[in-house]
Amino acid sequence: MDIQVAGENALILYFGSAPGPEVSDRVQAATLAAQQALGSDLIDLIPSYASLLVLFDPLRCDAFSVRQRLRAALADSTTAESDEGRTVVLPAYYATESGPDLARLAEHAGLSVDEVIEIHSQTAYRVYAIGFAPGFAYLGEVDPRIAAPRLDTPRKRVPRGAVAIADRQTAVYPAVSPGGWNLIGLCPTRLFDPHAEPTMPVSVGDTVRFEPVSRERFLELGGELGEEAR
Repeated sequence: MDIQVAGENALILYFGSAPGPEVSDRVQAATLAAQQALGSDLIDLIPSYASLLVLFDPLRCDAFSVRQRLRAALADSTTAESDEGRTVVLPAYYATESGPDLARLAEHAGLSVDEVIEIHSQTAYRVYAIGFAPGFAYLGEVDPRIAAPRLDTPRKRVPRGAVAIADRQTAVYPAVSPGGWNLIGLCPTRLFDPHAEPTMPVSVGDTVRFEPVSRERFLELGGELGEEAR
């Protein structure tokens, strides 16, 4: 582990050079340990693929003392036990109607549309990071058979709830936005709601599974069609 100063009231902890389940477990363990070690001196914790950003109250402590407390907490194996996270099931309406890139991705992979849907929905994905937009969870890793590069030209408008693939990652767009990922379906679950508690249904360290649903069930769950990607 490497700890670096990231601002007047921030430290960043690095746990590896590449993402993976083991590194993600260490990030999660450090997140719990930092919460326990810093308590009310803590402003925020931002976990990512292989790092953890620690924001502390500069009126209550300094970088040197925070660094010492973090090292002590992480050296204590009982304090740094990892939370395995929850398993969150997200419904997904997979179809050429809801996923404008589904047929093309299947053709590129040499698979049928049904095979792509089966592969994507039978994989358990780790939430490695949340970023780009509130509620945009980077999920990995996609089965290499259906991995696909980002679009050469990003779309100006991707609908809320779009289930997408880019390289070995998958995600659900939490709001209408530009985007360059391959769209294979729609999810009716809101990935970010500022009025809900919690505001997001998933957190870093959770496991996400997609459950295929019919068009009718998708609409019953509050999904919206007609927001075609442009």
